[in-house]
Amino acid sequence: MSSLEGKVILVTGAARGQGEAEARLFAERGAEVVVCDVLHEQAQQVAADIGDSARAIELDVSDPNAWQSAVEETVSTFGKLTGLVNNAAIAGIKPFDELSPDDYMNVIKINQLGVFLGMKAVVESMKAAGGGAIVNISSIAGMGGMMGGVAYCASKFAVRGMTKAAAMELGQHNIRVNSLHPGGVLTAMVTEAGLTGDVANEVFSGVPLGRIAQPREMATLAAYLLSDDSSYSTGSEFMADGGMTAGFSLA
Repeated sequence: MSSLEGKVILVTGAARGQGEAEARLFAERGAEVVVCDVLHEQAQQVAADIGDSARAIELDVSDPNAWQSAVEETVSTFGKLTGLVNNAAIAGIKPFDELSPDDYMNVIKINQLGVFLGMKAVVESMKAAGGGAIVNISSIAGMGGMMGGVAYCASKFAVRGMTKAAAMELGQHNIRVNSLHPGGVLTAMVTEAGLTGDVANEVFSGVPLGRIAQPREMATLAAYLLSDDSSYSTGSEFMADGGMTAGFSLA
């Protein structure tokens, strides 16, 4: 089990779903966590449940000033910042011929610009801390296409590419940057589309592991990438898709 003792980790989109699971698991493993979301009341509840090792900060990831304030408050509260999980995202699934420029840019603003701003905002604090680790949540949609996902795929491919470029530049400062690529995960993004419980598992029954993932399964991989156990991993994609991208069966 990867220890996060001594780490201070900021997680975006942490009021619910995968981000919440990450924040809770990181705290269990010894980290101090910053629970960031535009859903501030929900983020406050998550932080309160975690206890003294957590702090909730309202954050619109598309706003560079909000990022600066969040980083400053993190360092003021916990003394340093060593980890970042760029988790916040929206789906914006819509057929290509119905997708407007505004629809497209709404997805890009959160999923792509938000990741860029997050990485940019934490670099100086991580340098001051002697290094750090960034985990950018991409998707299997950052590895291949999906129906209705022109904007979403564009954003997640961008996250994958930015991760590699940033890793090349930041390695000299002992800052590692990796991307995590989930497949189907049982979060609000899925349940709000009507896929709950057994229905979700049925939809994902064709993947090699035969089910949808739980948020904590993504959190455990993120914890590894933030920990010293992954000290020689940077600029890489880490898949957690139940084997979805391994291939397909005709059976």
